Amino acid sequence: MKGLVIAGTASGVGKTTITCGLIGALRARGLAVAPFKVGPDYIDPSYHARAAGRPCHTLDSWMVPHDALRQIFERATCDADIAVIEGVMGLFDGRSGGGEAGSTAEVAKLLGLPVILVVDAAKSARSVAAQVLGFQRFDPDLRVAGVILNNVASPNHAALCTEPIEAATGLSVLGALQRTDALRVPERYMGLVPTVEGRVADRFFADAIERVSSQIDLTQLLHLAEESSAWDASSNASPWPAAAREERVTIAVARDEAFSFMYPENLDLLTSWGAVIAPFSPLHDRALPAGTAGVYLGGGFPELYAQELSTNMSMLSSLRVAAARGLPIYGECGGLMYLGQQLTDGEGAVHAMAGIVPLRSSMTERRLTLGYRMATAQADGPHLTRGQTVRGHEFHWSTLEESPGPAQGAYEIDGVRHEGYARGNVWASYVHLHFATDARIAPRFIAQCETAAAGG
Repeated sequence: MKGLVIAGTASGVGKTTITCGLIGALRARGLAVAPFKVGPDYIDPSYHARAAGRPCHTLDSWMVPHDALRQIFERATCDADIAVIEGVMGLFDGRSGGGEAGSTAEVAKLLGLPVILVVDAAKSARSVAAQVLGFQRFDPDLRVAGVILNNVASPNHAALCTEPIEAATGLSVLGALQRTDALRVPERYMGLVPTVEGRVADRFFADAIERVSSQIDLTQLLHLAEESSAWDASSNASPWPAAAREERVTIAVARDEAFSFMYPENLDLLTSWGAVIAPFSPLHDRALPAGTAGVYLGGGFPELYAQELSTNMSMLSSLRVAAARGLPIYGECGGLMYLGQQLTDGEGAVHAMAGIVPLRSSMTERRLTLGYRMATAQADGPHLTRGQTVRGHEFHWSTLEESPGPAQGAYEIDGVRHEGYARGNVWASYVHLHFATDARIAPRFIAQCETAAAGG
């Protein structure tokens, strides 16, 4: 598979904009582009998916075993001409400063793909050559194949950067994007505004594609993509079944403006193990889909739609009935907030939620909680068994007005604190899981839904 990793010297250098423009430009050439994002992000992939016209898959080499990560790549590229992967943070940034785990560099090496380094050239000239040289030499096992400059002030500025980079490193500068306000996109406290909210105009994508097409040498870039290295096929057990299972149960999955944070691999795994995915909107629908045997509520921004969620009493009632029937209900982050008793928004207004989980969330004293987690299940649940340890990720600004205790907590986190809520078939947590982190998650969820639907 031909492919490229678009990496940056740091966050904020323009990786997402350049990746969107590149995906769109290659697609305009008639290529089927498989988009990917390194790391645990949900929002940037929504931009890549829109540019590519197909889902953007997640490559997180800390949460997901390396063989499973390669399987994700294989499955998502089987009908594509080229893969384009956006990195996370800076090229060598990962879970910690002491190693490469979870970094863009690690993913590039696992997949044998060349790296294109994006450099913010604003307020510098020859100094960028020193920066690129350092990135080129830092890891001899990594192939940095080319450079894209961003935020150059003029063609002359681009030349002042290009000449010393090429002389010092031997790398080609594939293009230079001039500074512009046209490519600014809406942001909020968790990053970019998700495309599902409809606030990202088509003009942004059109401008990004036009600028990449006219200011980057796509022919040379495609030539570099052909120099991807082969790697051995995965040998360990796969989280996917050898062949897709027959449809067994219907799982209702929340998908609307308030709930859009969910790894596509999670749904792919559930489908492969026998689930029919039935999307529903907690905002707009009046009840869960007919035949629902389990409910999956992902993350998002329920705090921005708290009034509408609270006043959709019919849907809240439908969820309560499902919980009373013992159907598996699994909520992550925004899903936890929605399943709770109440949600206090940023203006201090209190909104009643489903009341299935005895916790209250609030945005009035916003505090960033961010990082990878080792999470040990404190009870049997829809997807895990007691004592099972999995890898996940937290990223939220809301807080809980009371801390869950050992008797009701879903997880013990990193061996030091209890988190979330678990009772019976209801499980809610701030921790996001990538289901490929453990091959047992998806089949257990399916089996629990099947048992509940049969009245067991």
